[in-house]
Amino acid sequence: MPPVRPAPMQQPRPQPARYRVRWVASPPPGAMPLRRKPVAERYSGPPSYPVPPRWGFPNLVWRRPTAVPGTASGEVTAGERLRVITRSLLPVLWTFAALAVIASAAEIWRYVLLVQSRDSALSTSVVSVSDSFVITAGLLTTILSLLPSGLTVWWLLVARHAAADACGEVPPRRLWHVLVFTLVPVVNLIMVLPIVAELEHAVLRRTRETRPKPSRLVLAWWGVWVVNWLLLALVVVWRFRDGVQALADGVVLVALTDLAAAGLAVMTALLVKRMSGLLAPVAEKRLRLLRVLKVDGAPDPERRDRPASSVR
Repeated sequence: MPPVRPAPMQQPRPQPARYRVRWVASPPPGAMPLRRKPVAERYSGPPSYPVPPRWGFPNLVWRRPTAVPGTASGEVTAGERLRVITRSLLPVLWTFAALAVIASAAEIWRYVLLVQSRDSALSTSVVSVSDSFVITAGLLTTILSLLPSGLTVWWLLVARHAAADACGEVPPRRLWHVLVFTLVPVVNLIMVLPIVAELEHAVLRRTRETRPKPSRLVLAWWGVWVVNWLLLALVVVWRFRDGVQALADGVVLVALTDLAAAGLAVMTALLVKRMSGLLAPVAEKRLRLLRVLKVDGAPDPERRDRPASSVR
C-alpha cells in the first residue's frame, strides 16, 4: 500500500478590517477601591498661641514704591488719571446742569411775557430784566458747554485705557476712530452708542467673545443724547423763519433744548460716576491708617516661664 501522507495544514485567511474586534479588559465593578472624596475641614477660628508671639512685621507705614526714578513704579497709571479727571468732571457737569435749568427758566419767563403782551402792555423794567436774564444765562450756558464736553471726551479716552489695563487687553478701537465717532456731527448720533457700550463691556470685565449689550443707563443716556442734538438742529433751522409766531415757537424750542442739555449733563454725571466707581472703587483719600495705641480692660495674657537657655 502506498504511504498515507497527512493533509497539509491550511493557513487562516486574514479577516477584513471591518470584521476585526479589539478586546479590552477592564476590572469588574467593585474590584478596585473607590476614591474617597476629601472632606472639607471646618473653620475653627483664627490661630491661637499659648503666649503672645514675639515675631511680627516691622512698625513701618506702607507707601508706593515711587522713590526710584525711571522705573515703572514711578509712572502714573490710567486708573490714577481717571480718578483725577472724575473729581474735576463731576462738579463741572452738575454746575452746567444747573446753568442749563436757569437758562431754560429764563426762556420760559420770556414766553410768559410774550403771552401777556397780547392783551396788555408790559413794563419796560420787567422786559429789560428778562432780556438781560436770557442773554446772560444763554451766553454762560453756551460758553461753559465747551468745558464739560472737552472733559467728558478726555475722560472717555482715559477710561478706555484704564479698562483695557484692568482686563489685560488692548482697546477695541483706535484713538482716531473714537474721536471721529464722538465729535463729528450726525455720525455721533449713532456711533457714540457702540463706543460707550464697548467701554461698559470692558469695565464689567466681560470677554470679547460676547457681544456688548448696553445697560438701561447707557440706553437712557443715548436717548437723551439724540434728543439734545435733534432739538439743537431744530433750533438752528427755526431761526431762519420769520413772523411773531415763529419767534414765540423759537423761545419754546430753546427752553426745551436747555432742559435737554441739563438732562444730558445729569445722565453723563451718573454714567461717569458708575463707570469710574467700577474702575477705581476706592479713593486713596478715603483710606485711613489705623494704629492700636492703647488697650483698656483686657486681661493679662498667660505667660510661661522663660527657660534658662533662652537668649532673650
